[in-house]
Amino acid sequence: MQRSGIVMAWNVFKFCTALRGLGSVMILLVLGIVGVTYYAIVITNYGPALQSGGLEAAGAFFILILFHALLGMLLWSYFAVVLTDPGGVPPNWRANTDEERGETLPLTSSEFGGPGLGLQPQMNLKDPSYSRIRYCRKCNQMKPPRCHHCSVCGRCILKMDHHCVWVVNCVGARNYKFFLLFLFYTFFETTLVTLALLPHFIAFFSEEEISGTPGSLATTFLGFVLNLAFALSVLGFLIMHISLVAGNTTTIEAYEKKTTPKWRYDLGRKRNFEQVFGTQKLYWLIPAYFEEDLRRMPALHGLEYPSKPDLDAQEF
Repeated sequence: MQRSGIVMAWNVFKFCTALRGLGSVMILLVLGIVGVTYYAIVITNYGPALQSGGLEAAGAFFILILFHALLGMLLWSYFAVVLTDPGGVPPNWRANTDEERGETLPLTSSEFGGPGLGLQPQMNLKDPSYSRIRYCRKCNQMKPPRCHHCSVCGRCILKMDHHCVWVVNCVGARNYKFFLLFLFYTFFETTLVTLALLPHFIAFFSEEEISGTPGSLATTFLGFVLNLAFALSVLGFLIMHISLVAGNTTTIEAYEKKTTPKWRYDLGRKRNFEQVFGTQKLYWLIPAYFEEDLRRMPALHGLEYPSKPDLDAQEF
């Protein structure tokens, strides 16, 4: 039994090491797919259509403008996820504890207020909603609420949702919004490309003669198939994460609390949404935060979260 446990741990370690090794390969793969799509839309089909004039040129111009706008937002969101630290536990972070009772303060606060980001709240030993101190044996440190250890990154991630091989990064408190925007723009971009290339794809199976070189035709075919596959798969992920945001939970938390009827961090759909995207509507669709939101909303930093004071703390 002990030997099998060692073998399993070794296999998991090799798997995590392999995921770390993907690194720039996945980024190059994403850029490669973008390159194929760009060639199929701009170079092969709709770029040349601008020379035809009339309604065909007007339609091609509209598709190209929308395509480039969505592509720009997609790439901006993608590299924001890749390059933004999802949030790690600060080296000097300590939970306020009563060592004799082994308890820690539940993170309850006003809507967006609460104690300052650099200060720990005062303890209230009469509060019945204490939870035990969460400690990571791998990192040898205490864990803030909603924090989980990532075996691929080798550290604890604040409000960890999952480790995504496509972005070569963990998705956590500080880049979750950027990940959602990446899914959002990817879905609309791939849907646009699928619809734009659909007539050209259907032409492959017609008896009409198709103009173009073998390379351009192959790129059009491949671009349609890839974008259709991504549009369908991303739609499923997008729907799932919309439901997670609505309930103010993460993929890990949703799995772990599946038998729990109430969730202390569920503050209502509007406030749950603002816990991820902020309060400024102008910033909702771009991978950035309003400076005032970062100052007023501790949840965006991943260490403190408003919660329902009438519910006992859920341990994760």
